[in-house]
Amino acid sequence: MLRNTFCHIPGIGTKSELNLWAQGILSWDDIMKIPLRELFGTKNYFLRYRLLESSDHLADRDPNYFADLLPASELWRLYGEFRSVSAYLDIETNGLAAPNNAITTIAMYDGRTVFHYVKGRNLDRFVEDIRQYKVIVTYNGKSFDVPVIENHFGIKLHQAHIDLRYVLKSLGYSGGLKGCEKKMGIDRKELDGMDGYFAVLLWKDFIANRNGMALQTLLSYNVLDAANLEMLMVMAYNLKLKETPFFDTHALKLPLPVKNPFEPDLETIARIMGENDRYF
Repeated sequence: MLRNTFCHIPGIGTKSELNLWAQGILSWDDIMKIPLRELFGTKNYFLRYRLLESSDHLADRDPNYFADLLPASELWRLYGEFRSVSAYLDIETNGLAAPNNAITTIAMYDGRTVFHYVKGRNLDRFVEDIRQYKVIVTYNGKSFDVPVIENHFGIKLHQAHIDLRYVLKSLGYSGGLKGCEKKMGIDRKELDGMDGYFAVLLWKDFIANRNGMALQTLLSYNVLDAANLEMLMVMAYNLKLKETPFFDTHALKLPLPVKNPFEPDLETIARIMGENDRYF
């Protein structure tokens, strides 16, 4: 979809882009095929120059060039070109306010492999592992996951960042990650009804009672959050394509269900829910 995109060019918004498509200018190549003598006006020469620049950055596999120029709701356009180097990311914390908040677990999925990181075990390994990806996909990660990660580890995540909160909002979906999943037909099964606060309670139970089943349930929840982002990303990508002339040629197949390496412990879930009025 990037090669059909013009709204990353300063001065061209989505409405101008629609006008270009309506005129039969559907891709960067269509502009390049127009003889220079027919590109009258400074604006047209500027467009050609910026598209040549765009081609160079795409050839260099540089998503940040486009991420810096596209609105947050249009960053979905990166996905088709950079899916193979994308990581779906979600964190859980101890629930305390800054500066006392701390990451307890991180789940990361790249469309092939599930990675998990636990405080006091292998959390620091995340810093090295995330470097192999050029794009990260989150839900509300711009406001939460990424700032917390950067503060916790004292690093800067330089990947291009697709925050599905903004993409889905532009499609009319809101209500948080779980709300969007339900509206889009994604079933969480045994983990339905659990939220970020419950993840905090699971960590507390693991620490206080050395309950390994609580940690396993927490990781199951965390991994599901990260893995479901792939399905949401593909669904959102296809829905956005329906607003363009390119759905028939660019639509993606839905991914297969992810095998979660962790199973939730129903007894632990029932006990913790029974101890907290929030879940009645």
